[in-house]
Amino acid sequence: MKNSRNKKNSNSVKPSVRILWRITLAGIGLVVFLFGGAYLGLFGRLPSLQQLENPEADLATEIYANDGKTLMGKIYTENRVSVDYKDIAPGVIDALISTEDERFYDHSGVDPKSTARAFWGLGSSGGGSTITQQLAKNILGQGSGNVLKRGIDKIKEWIVAIKLERNFTKQEIIALYLNRVSWLNVYGIRNASLVYFQKEPSQLSIDESAMLVGMLKGPGAYNPVSKPDAALFRRNVVLDQMVRNNMLTAAQATVMKKRPLGVKYKKITEETGIAPYFRAVLTKKLIDWCKTHENPKTGENYDLYRDGLKIFTTIDPVMQKYAEQAVIMHMTAMQKNLERRMKKDMWKGQEAILNRAMKDSDRWRNLKEQGLSDNEIRKTFDQPVKMKIFAWNSKREADTTLTPLDSIKYLKRLMQTSFMAMDPISGEIKAWVGGIDFKWFKYDHVTANRQVGSTFKPLLYTLGVTDAGLNPESFLGGKPITLNKKTISGHGGSMAYCLAKSLNDCAWDLMERIGPQRTAEFAHECGIQSNIPALPSIALGAADIQLIEMLRAYTMFANKGFNTEPIMINRIEDKNGNVLETFQPKVKQVISESDAYTMYRMMQGVMDFGTGGSMRWRFGINSQMGGKTGTTDNNTDGWFIGYTPQLLAGAWVGYDDPFLKLIGEGSQMALPEFAYFMQKVYANKDLGIDPKAEFEMPPQMHNDPIFADQNFSNILREGTGEGENSNGDAGDYEPTYVPVESDFEEHKPADKKAVQPNAKQEKKDTLIKTKQEPKAVMPKKEKSKTESDYN
Repeated sequence: MKNSRNKKNSNSVKPSVRILWRITLAGIGLVVFLFGGAYLGLFGRLPSLQQLENPEADLATEIYANDGKTLMGKIYTENRVSVDYKDIAPGVIDALISTEDERFYDHSGVDPKSTARAFWGLGSSGGGSTITQQLAKNILGQGSGNVLKRGIDKIKEWIVAIKLERNFTKQEIIALYLNRVSWLNVYGIRNASLVYFQKEPSQLSIDESAMLVGMLKGPGAYNPVSKPDAALFRRNVVLDQMVRNNMLTAAQATVMKKRPLGVKYKKITEETGIAPYFRAVLTKKLIDWCKTHENPKTGENYDLYRDGLKIFTTIDPVMQKYAEQAVIMHMTAMQKNLERRMKKDMWKGQEAILNRAMKDSDRWRNLKEQGLSDNEIRKTFDQPVKMKIFAWNSKREADTTLTPLDSIKYLKRLMQTSFMAMDPISGEIKAWVGGIDFKWFKYDHVTANRQVGSTFKPLLYTLGVTDAGLNPESFLGGKPITLNKKTISGHGGSMAYCLAKSLNDCAWDLMERIGPQRTAEFAHECGIQSNIPALPSIALGAADIQLIEMLRAYTMFANKGFNTEPIMINRIEDKNGNVLETFQPKVKQVISESDAYTMYRMMQGVMDFGTGGSMRWRFGINSQMGGKTGTTDNNTDGWFIGYTPQLLAGAWVGYDDPFLKLIGEGSQMALPEFAYFMQKVYANKDLGIDPKAEFEMPPQMHNDPIFADQNFSNILREGTGEGENSNGDAGDYEPTYVPVESDFEEHKPADKKAVQPNAKQEKKDTLIKTKQEPKAVMPKKEKSKTESDYN
């Protein structure tokens, strides 16, 4: 009986034990399966050892000035720049360990206590992870999901954390973590310290470190800008944690808690930094560069937005500052002067321009997407609203109330400008200002095609020397020109006088001798890539060319006949400092050294005796310098380009809408920017631009009497006619037919370098007789092209 009872109990227990064992074994098997599956990549690939050694993170491309130290700006998807452990303040590390992982130095990536907390919290959110696990999670890029998915993610996190601990030191793990975490939209400890405190991470104080570490618990909840009280409370909690972990004394914490947050918030955007117009153009060039250059480690093309490239540009930060100051100084005064002269009814008859501007605006597009009709949208442009507008004040903006239409009128009557300076020998671009303010006006005018006016004449005069065999004493002009039912007075004089005074009838005389086809070809030889129609009116600058192209063409005058391509970059490095490419300009000789010096002497006459004379008498710059002013039809565009033996620079001033007119010639509108810039450059001896630098006369020219100082001064005064507009502008040479090249064939020289005629006989006999006066054709203005193909 007893045996049967024992047997019965035994039989009743065995099934329960078996079930328990089965559950236990199944659980162990499941864990083994999950770990094994995760390790083998059944639930998604784990990062390899190589990937762990170089964990992927979007690193911003950094752009540096030519000193290699001045950070001009960044290009990024995520603005992230890595720093080494040694460059992080100890307070940051102590605060991080005290609040995020007290046992950081004791575990091997996974802390059993934290693991237990993680398991209990699977139903809600993870929690309890070590710093190493948080780094692993960041590398894996895990998201939320159901309980099973979070369990698998946690296992993968453990595996990666253990791998990290095996392959990195504790210091390296800390640095990796701090370089990857984000503070709202600020990525990495370096950017966080710069944005919130305007400091490098090595300069952070303990209380500043505590605030930044405290934000990691909830960047939005503890944002010191929008929620300073919460941020202050959280900072003090972190300080208490540091006391608890013996990283700070209670007395020290008490003192620090009394301090204000001390935040100096400055948002970093792609606009932040110097030379924003330059960087915008550079970015497009770098995108093209990346398309043709492969990263040997990945086998893929470099990614400008992720690979942490370092771009070392040619920009001189001091010259860039001077250029921006010169623009502000000049344009502020010019705009104020212009406002006094503007007509109140200036928009009468310009409804088409205003309508186009309204339809091109974001407001119009947004309302159109909302389903409003054109009439309904148009009415909104007459309703006053509060807005910010550009203003010539210290902040470059002002709060006001305007109708959207009035805001368009206001912005359109603001003059625009561009300025660029470069080394004519090396080709390095030293300064670049593409407009009056990048925040408000993104369009870059350095690379915009604008009618160049008389700044084109030196190219034509160069052909007069090289192709027609003329010299500064040769006589030009002297006969009336009747075109488009208008007669232009027959001013004339020595070649040097005509260029100094910018006489259009003399330029027309030269065009008859050279021909438009040869002139256009020569302009392209000088590096101008924009379309130049082979028409006579280009003698007067009726061609749309970029400022950067004009400066390239002028390099031959300062560089002994050699044309030098402007370059933007000195070298490109990868994130580890390995040089990927260095850049050199394309240089070619287009005229002889003697001809370059001849042109310099005549262009110096522009400064000493001609349209650029204000450089001497107004601005007091008496250095050796050549230059040329330029003004287009009805003062639509004002230009000045000048050069010394060491520096070449140019300025353009005008409106984006050509129906608006300037209030003066190029000597008034553009030259002052150049002059203000040069005054500052010459005053700073550290820049090495010598105001006493001289152009060297070629030895073979020393005995030429034309270039004796007194004789050349007399030659400069041989002529009649004053100023750029004393004999009409390009608009006065309006066409009635399109001439073909054969109309000019008889005026072309037989040889590129003819024998120079006797100076006295020149004045009597050099005027070329023609069957009929050629009629100039004004080419249609093209839309501004994209940036020229410069490095």
